[in-house]
Amino acid sequence: MSEKQRIALGCMGMSGVYGKTDDTKSIAVIHAAIAHGITLLDTGDFYASGHNELLIGKAIAGRRDKVQLSVKFGMMRGPDGAPVGVDTRPAAVKNFLTYSLMRLGTDHVDVYRPARLDPTVPIEDTVGAIADLVKAGYVRKIGLSEVGPETLRRAAKVHPIADLQIEYSLVSRDPEDAIFPILHELGMGATLYGVLSRGLLPASPLQPGDARAHMPRFSGDNAAANARLVAALRDLAEKWGLSPGQLAIGYVLGKAPRFTPTLGMRTLEQLDEALAAKPLTADQITQVEKLVPRGAIAGTRYPAAHMAHLDSERR
Repeated sequence: MSEKQRIALGCMGMSGVYGKTDDTKSIAVIHAAIAHGITLLDTGDFYASGHNELLIGKAIAGRRDKVQLSVKFGMMRGPDGAPVGVDTRPAAVKNFLTYSLMRLGTDHVDVYRPARLDPTVPIEDTVGAIADLVKAGYVRKIGLSEVGPETLRRAAKVHPIADLQIEYSLVSRDPEDAIFPILHELGMGATLYGVLSRGLLPASPLQPGDARAHMPRFSGDNAAANARLVAALRDLAEKWGLSPGQLAIGYVLGKAPRFTPTLGMRTLEQLDEALAAKPLTADQITQVEKLVPRGAIAGTRYPAAHMAHLDSERR
């Protein structure tokens, strides 16, 4: 498998999470990604309250056989876009998928997964409902997102779990401790998001309406401290003839070769940069980890209230 094929396209950023976007340019990126052999597109039915799925539906019209669609569900939004909870009851699962299929313009999705663990619904019930959709032909495989080892084991007893979506990067390495080992044990794959730490590692500037402004790593003293580490990484990348983004991608490609980095590329330039990334060597990985050891980055990956609800963060 080529390095190009190992990269998945995360489409969330094409729906305004990090500032203003352009549907025409976003569709051009999706088309170019498909042309370069990227086959997995990741979305969620709650990304801009359905806009992201509608966008992908337009982009893959006439190209459905060239892509696999990974869809998250369960996160609910109010009319103002604010989160209002999680719902993964069996009836809700089937209802959510119905609307996703319509927006995407397809008769099935390839991987269907709850975006977060619903504390009021046993994971067995949620996975069982998706398993019904697999039997009916509406879903090909079942995935999970941001859950821990115990939940993975319980889910796998109901139905094979193909994939876990989890944040992993040079500065978010906790999955190495307990989550990656259980994935290896159970034979599950993983799609790794946040590889660039939401643009922190390549020092992507914040835009008006950018959700990152409310995230700890981009705020106050944390932002200043992290900027110094990012500058040191940029110098090392330049020494190796890489962009900071390519260094970050290459780190994950080299450190977690079994898994698939999911990158939120919103421009053709970002796509080209990502496609040119190669796995770092063992020696390069050692140098990078010496420069940025675990725990060196200031701030958590989400605000405290969000972190408290992440099953993957339970210890």
